[in-house]
Amino acid sequence: MKSNTELLMPREKMLRLGISSLTDVELLALFLRTGTRGKDVLTLSKEMLENFGSLYGLLSSEYEQFSGVYGIGVAKFAQLKGIAELARRYYNVRMREESPLLSPEMTREFLQSQLTGEEREIFMVIFLDSQHRVLTHSRLFSGTLNHVEVHPREIVREAIKINASALILAHNHPSGCAEPSKADKLITERIIKSCQFMELRVLDHIVIGRGEYVSFAERGWILSAMRDPSGSLSVRDLSTSPSQRILRHL
Repeated sequence: MKSNTELLMPREKMLRLGISSLTDVELLALFLRTGTRGKDVLTLSKEMLENFGSLYGLLSSEYEQFSGVYGIGVAKFAQLKGIAELARRYYNVRMREESPLLSPEMTREFLQSQLTGEEREIFMVIFLDSQHRVLTHSRLFSGTLNHVEVHPREIVREAIKINASALILAHNHPSGCAEPSKADKLITERIIKSCQFMELRVLDHIVIGRGEYVSFAERGWILSAMRDPSGSLSVRDLSTSPSQRILRHL
């Protein structure tokens, strides 16, 4: 009876106004279902979000952090980790079944679901066909807290193996700051040059931080790297407008 009473308000609000109408506190309460002794589920949810700063902080935390909060044990920790994993798998399935990429937001949300919270740098590639439909995505390289060694030849080899025509590159910065380093820019240029030899297009390189991202395409760095030493784009790259070349997959 207690759980039904506690869930009544967020559940009724969801049924009446839709799931997006719920606040973070109400949505968390809907998942947790029950509170603790002397604390209803809405109060507990509010305190948890305040303790961890945000949904991101809550869902990316470790059990040791939970054990220090009164009344939050392994069961609720497992529930929250399950929520985070469900979201990650949802985006995995969505990327496989919905193509082409529908929007910049979908691409970014997918990459954030895959890379946010990782403790090491991970370098991912999304492989696309000639219509920019998703063929597959792969974590090709993993590294340390602040470095990952990337081999352009391996990326090209994987693309040829599955007959890909275009790529979206991505990696995370565990530090939380998404601003690309000089090394990030240099490896992106190397990958683009390697791909051009095989008529593969690099559409973007997205760096994921904590609650933020940087898109190389949005900053014009992809087009800049496509230029040959004379400052001209290749004939193949001139076949479409600049916005189509970089954003046709969106």
